[in-house]
Amino acid sequence: MELKHTEIVNERTKTDLKTSDFYYELPEQLIAQSPSEVRDMCRLMVVDRKEEETAHKIFRDIIDYLDPRDMLVVNSSKVIPARLLGKTNKTGSDMELLLLRALEGGEWETLVRPGKRAKEGASFTFGGILRATVTSIVEGGNRTVKFEYDTDKYKNIYEVLDKIGNMPLPPYITKKLENKNDYQTVYAKTEGSAAAPTAGLHFTEELLEKIKAKGVGYGEVTLHVGLGTFRPVKVDKIEDHLMHGEYFFVTDEVAEEINRRRAAGGRIIAVGTTSCRVLESASDDNGIVHSMSAETGIFIYPGYKFKATDALITNFHLPESTLLMLVSALAGKEKIMNAYEEAVEQKYRFFSFGDAMLIV
Repeated sequence: MELKHTEIVNERTKTDLKTSDFYYELPEQLIAQSPSEVRDMCRLMVVDRKEEETAHKIFRDIIDYLDPRDMLVVNSSKVIPARLLGKTNKTGSDMELLLLRALEGGEWETLVRPGKRAKEGASFTFGGILRATVTSIVEGGNRTVKFEYDTDKYKNIYEVLDKIGNMPLPPYITKKLENKNDYQTVYAKTEGSAAAPTAGLHFTEELLEKIKAKGVGYGEVTLHVGLGTFRPVKVDKIEDHLMHGEYFFVTDEVAEEINRRRAAGGRIIAVGTTSCRVLESASDDNGIVHSMSAETGIFIYPGYKFKATDALITNFHLPESTLLMLVSALAGKEKIMNAYEEAVEQKYRFFSFGDAMLIV
């Protein structure tokens, strides 16, 4: 099925909120450096928007909060080993390159370090098998590059990356990743993300089967996560922050099931902020989700009116981040900031490999 490609234009909500309104103190020891030994045995904080108190559970207890009429919507994008370490062809100096997103014509937008060695026309070699040439310098200092490799040995760039690339872990994770699959959801399928949709890391295949057996719907959308989602907000007024576009798609089958379930009184539960952003980008003002292929730069913060997301499974996010602003928009800023304070007191594990939150 060929999806219609649509450009998403996002309206900004007027707000008096400042970036500093989303700051909280986090002890460094609460930043998770590795995933839970058993994915669905991490902790789960349940934030009920109607109740005063939060509940403290284990992630596999999430099935108790799901009704057979509900539907989980997950992001099936697969993280690629997008971090490359190599040498400049001119001087043999060290070079690091991070793939951000594929462009038309086989080029890629990338982040390079150090930038002074990546002028237009400069070339680098990685692992002795991959050559990259800078074709242009784009807004923000990123580079577009063209790759060359032996097409008789490797059928595509992803096979090359599997051989020589490293997983692009966030900078706050300093511990070496022993298993690449630890930073991959069990339902990851379509290569293209520079970071994992981490709320999905808590699901096991067994837990998903139990959820489906209960009658709960399950649908996969795809949004290729770029670093723009995680870029720090450097402006005082949050509405002035610019989100970078990320490619997503929703199929006819998934859109139809979402709309059918919701019309029958079920809740649409986004697994992760990326799935939530897809739902909100692909829905119209009546909350009807449409199949489409598009690029979205949607920025959700308090004041936003959700159209297609009824509940959210998410992780604990960085202070002053766009992700913290999104969950605050859904649950209410005061409730979320109080929940985060409680999570610190209860010594929850934070960020990508940390514990989970369910907002209902």
